[in-house]
Amino acid sequence: MNAMAATTTVPALRRDLLTGSEWGAAQIRELYHLAADIKARPERYRSALAGRFLALIFEKPSLRTRVTFEVGIASMGGGAVFLDHTQSRLGERETVSDVAKNLDRWVHGIVARVFEQSVLNELAENASIPVINALSNRFHPCQALADFFTLEERFGGLRGVKLAYVGDGNNVCHSLLTIGARVGAHVRVAAPAGYEPDAEVVAEARRAARETRGKIEILRSPEEAVAGAQAVYTDVWASMGQENETAQREAIFAPYQVNETLFALADPRAVFMHCLPAHRGAEVRAGVIDSPQSLVFDQSENRLHVQKAILLTLLG
Repeated sequence: MNAMAATTTVPALRRDLLTGSEWGAAQIRELYHLAADIKARPERYRSALAGRFLALIFEKPSLRTRVTFEVGIASMGGGAVFLDHTQSRLGERETVSDVAKNLDRWVHGIVARVFEQSVLNELAENASIPVINALSNRFHPCQALADFFTLEERFGGLRGVKLAYVGDGNNVCHSLLTIGARVGAHVRVAAPAGYEPDAEVVAEARRAARETRGKIEILRSPEEAVAGAQAVYTDVWASMGQENETAQREAIFAPYQVNETLFALADPRAVFMHCLPAHRGAEVRAGVIDSPQSLVFDQSENRLHVQKAILLTLLG
């Protein structure tokens, strides 16, 4: 192990954040305590990561993820180097393993936003520094961690909170299941046939939920999922890389639009959530996403605070 990497002494369980399943309920509870303190007293952390540097590898465009990681580490005294791979995939110019082994000598952590989950796994296998999943086709753990932190702020706790996810069983859905199970939430997913979340992800979430008294339900009916829910969540119907399926998906997912009629079935205190960017008039009506019940910009703000806590946990 090189000298720089040797300075990062994080327990093996918490070394990487690739799927969100690396951390159990206790670790997420610690993370949320830290994020709440960072949010309340940011001045205490101005030099917490002084001299620490991140490599940001992005194969996909980004607003929230890039800005919050760059601002997050800079606000704690560190720095970031952005590696733009939106024009060429990671591994095309040189192997993923060689990229990882080089970065291992220069920086203290890698934040990667990629298409394939296997690329993240390969980076982690070939670097002794932490690797953080900033979105892959399979998971988006930073988003889900910030989402449940936002719900805890709103409801004062997470155990038993009912979250209904309506739409495509995509990476965000997978991470809501993974993190929701670990915080003891009741996560219901309503998706059309053929667009359900991956069976392995669901099975893993159900195993975790048994330990926290959480609950995972996969349904077909959006009305059944939303009924009595305290949070209603949706995402775009066609994710990055699926643009050629947009018209087909719009027809299939039309009954899954979160509109005022569907949202009215939720708990009277219910909030609306979306990871953004959103397509008003497609997966959600403007009257819902722009209503006082919407938490979408609270979610965005909390990406910063939670990701700062992730960086402190892994790089501190």
